[in-house]
This record gives sequence, C-alpha cells and structure tokens, in this order.
Amino acid sequence: MFNMKKIIISLLVIAAAGMTWYLIKSYKEEAIYKNPAFASGNGRLEATEINIAAKLSGKIESVLVEEGDYVKQGQKLAQMQTNTLEAELEQAKAQIQVKEAELEQAKAQLQVEEAALASANAALAASKASLAAKTSTFNNAKSRYERSKQLVERDATSQQTFENDEALFQSAGADVESAKANVQSSEADIKSVEAAIISDKAAIQKAEASIAAAKADADRIQADIDDSSLNAPLEGRIQYRISEPGEVLSSGGRVLNLVDLTDVYLTFFVPEETAGKIALGADARIVLDAASDIAIPATISYVASVAQFTPKTVETREEREKLMFRVKAKIDPALLKQYVEYVKTGIPGVAWVRLDDKEPWPDFLKTPKEKGETVPDPAKPADAAGTNETAAK
Repeated sequence: MFNMKKIIISLLVIAAAGMTWYLIKSYKEEAIYKNPAFASGNGRLEATEINIAAKLSGKIESVLVEEGDYVKQGQKLAQMQTNTLEAELEQAKAQIQVKEAELEQAKAQLQVEEAALASANAALAASKASLAAKTSTFNNAKSRYERSKQLVERDATSQQTFENDEALFQSAGADVESAKANVQSSEADIKSVEAAIISDKAAIQKAEASIAAAKADADRIQADIDDSSLNAPLEGRIQYRISEPGEVLSSGGRVLNLVDLTDVYLTFFVPEETAGKIALGADARIVLDAASDIAIPATISYVASVAQFTPKTVETREEREKLMFRVKAKIDPALLKQYVEYVKTGIPGVAWVRLDDKEPWPDFLKTPKEKGETVPDPAKPADAAGTNETAAK
C-alpha cells in the first residue's frame, strides 16, 4: 500500500511538473502574439508552377515521368510525334540541294561568259589595231593617189601609175570600212557578253537567296522538331500529368505541371496597420505544422500594395470583414537546394515576421543553428509532411 501511494505521488509530481512546463511554454508563446515587434499569419507552402506545354499541335508520343518525380534541368519529360515534321525537313533539305545545283550551274555559266568577255575584249583590241594599221595604209594610199592625180594632170606621170595608185586608194578605203565593221561587231559582242554576265550574276544572287530561304525553312522545321521534345526548364517536381500518350493537343496544350522547388514561399495575410510596418527583406521565420519544432529562416519578398479581403478559410465574420494585405515569406534558395528532395508544397504553417530588428527571436522561433544545435535530418520533417498527401500540391 505504501509503494502504491508513493507511485501515485510520483505520478502526480510528474504531471504537475509537466503541466507547469506546458503552462510556462504556452505563456511564453502566447506573449509573442501580443508583442508589437512581431507579426504572424497562417498559410501554406507554395512554389512557382510551370506548365510544360506543346509548342505545336500534335499527338503525344510518350510521357516519361510520373507525378511526384523529381527532375533535373534539361531532363526529357515528354515527346510529341515528329514524323510529319521530319518529312518536311527532308523535303527542305532536298530543296536546298536543288538550289545549290542551280547555283553551281549559274557560277559555271558565269565563268563561260567571263571567258567569252575576255575573248571579245581581245578581238576588239585586235580589230582596233587592224583598223589603225589599215587607216595608216589608207592615208598613205590617199596621199599617193592625190599626188599621182596632180602629176597625171600635168603629164608628169603615166596614166597607168595613176590608175594603180587610185586602185590602191580605193582598196585601202574598203579595208578601213571593213576594219570599222569588225570593231563595231566586237563592241556589240562585248555588250552582249556583259549583259549575259549581269544576267548570270543575278541568277547567282537569286540562287543564293533561294538557298538561304530553304536553309531558314529547314532550320525552322528542325527547331519545331527540337521543341517537340519537352524538357524540364529547371529543377523541380512533377505535380500533375495533365495529358497522356495518344492524346492530340492544340498549340499550347499542357502536358505536365512542374513545381520549382527552389522558389518556395508561404503566403499569409496581415491587417493594414501591420502591413505598413513590414519592410521588404525583413527577417522572417516559418513554422510548419508537420515540423513544429523547427523554425525555417525566410525573408519577406513581397508585400501587397493594394488591400484585399482575407481568404474564405477565415471563419469569423469580424475577420472576414477586415481588409488585409498579402505578404510572402520566401525561403532561401540555397537552403532549399540542400533539402530539395524533401521539399513539399501545400503543407500548412505559420509565418512570423520581425518588425523590430533589435528584438531577439524567442527560443521557439530560433533556427537550430542559432540555438547551437545540430541541423536535424531533413528526412524527418519530410516523412511527417508526407503523411498529408491530400494537402500536397
């Protein structure tokens, strides 16, 4: 009987000590709600969401990830059918080959015309030289003819000599006219060849432009083929599989929803008299329901500039009627990267913001590092958070 009384007394002492500790702890935690140096609000962890969508309309060939999968930047997530695009690409490549053949033909023709121009210039030079020589001969023959004409009129030379000089003069004149005709013919040939060269150069420019257009078309098609492979733009977790293989999507049709786990924040609401005291970059703490013994360091990254009503989840009429300001407490990306495999969105919690930098954080809002404690295993809060799958985004 004495031992039983001793046990009962011991249990009562332990219960009293526990109750005392709980009351002290509750009093200290309750005191912070009345401390004007701090403000708080309820919310859920959120993250930036990215829709992985098809650039072009088409059928989904495969989806390579499941909901909840953690993916790396650049990882292939889904593949759209590309058989039509690949056929168009082959056609574009064949068109390039045709245009390149036309370009080579135009270049070869230009070389022929340039050779013909060189030949025509040489012929013109020869014709001009011949004209100069025949003109000189003509001038000499003309002088002899005029001299013989004077001599024959004075009977100073024979009629035969005069007639010979006259025949030479007429023959030299005919040669000059023939040489002039040759010069004109050579000049006409040169003009014709020069026109052909201009035409060939225009054909080359046209062929080059056609090749550039065909290559641009091929590059566009190749870009569409590359875009048909849907890759992760950043590290994150697959939240939803919106579409499945075999479905036909229009342009911009969504296939997957990806959560950026390096941009995680908790959104909460504060009354207008508190919002004006919160500075961007202010120190904050987040305490999650799933890990209530750990204070997560955060920074105020956003304070709404326009007042709005509180969410519908606020139950009392008095609170619903108050105009509130939306605030974001963002977790440091470097910290998130250390525990990225364990980060889950949708977990409820409380965000605390310090309005007075001189006021120290209470013990329950100090980080493990500030307490001098070993950083806890992230798997523990992650396991606890994992039990609330219905709340996870």
